[in-house]
Amino acid sequence: MKYIDKYLNYLKIVKKYSDKTILSYSDDLIEYNEFLGNNFINILNIDLNITKEYLKYLYDRKINKNSISRKLSSIRGFYNYLLKEQIITNNYFNNIPNPKKELYLPKYLKDEELDKIFSVCNMNNPINERDTLIIELLYATGIRVSELVNIKIKDINREDKSIKVLGKGDKERIVLYNNHTEKALDTYLNDGYHSFNKQNNGYLILNKNGGKLSERYVRVIINNLVRKAGLDIKISPHTIRHTFATDMLEEGADLMTVKELLGHESLNTTSIYTHVTNEQIKKTYNMAHPRAKK
Repeated sequence: MKYIDKYLNYLKIVKKYSDKTILSYSDDLIEYNEFLGNNFINILNIDLNITKEYLKYLYDRKINKNSISRKLSSIRGFYNYLLKEQIITNNYFNNIPNPKKELYLPKYLKDEELDKIFSVCNMNNPINERDTLIIELLYATGIRVSELVNIKIKDINREDKSIKVLGKGDKERIVLYNNHTEKALDTYLNDGYHSFNKQNNGYLILNKNGGKLSERYVRVIINNLVRKAGLDIKISPHTIRHTFATDMLEEGADLMTVKELLGHESLNTTSIYTHVTNEQIKKTYNMAHPRAKK
């Protein structure tokens, strides 16, 4: 396990991966180590046949292709690290390609669903002011929930209506917000924020004790708003991020702009949303064209 621990430490300190990502890598590598018999000698002395046996083992468990790709990437990265450290001389997992990814269209909110959620938001007490700001920020900016809870007051440029956020890999980017969000932000900062701000820690979104609100509780807030809106759907903060990206593209934003706003490394990651908009185009065509309806 010492080599796995060293690798995970490398991911944390050098690569600056998030705790969540490192946990995924750890789970994948522990599972792989168990497959090899929990023997560090085995993990250093593999050959191409063992890599093929492990791939067969994953397929036999009927794991979906995306999960298999992630597991292979975790192990491939581990052996590339050992190669770089000159602990091994060959990475046989570099000869094993990832299976073709299954395409999952991201779930997003329809206009009427989003409107219903916003319709039940109000600013009549500090808690409602905070919760309204949360939903406004998520939809206006497309930020991740981890980025939302880490916003500090000093990160906000109220003159430019922009916010500096810290994304994956500790990479900073600037996101923008609109007039609706500005109104919610002003109301919260002028009123509700002072009720929560008992620790003066500088974070924007606070819990009742004045600490940074947890990602889990943001999910609770969103589920409460969905239920209050009378919607029989399950969504997460990421659903709102998907909705932001989909709506931006449907309204004419170019892919590169949406990529930058979302903080994606690759344009390929952002391009998944073009499949969503294309599906909507097909649906509209099939409903509207006289021959398509017959």
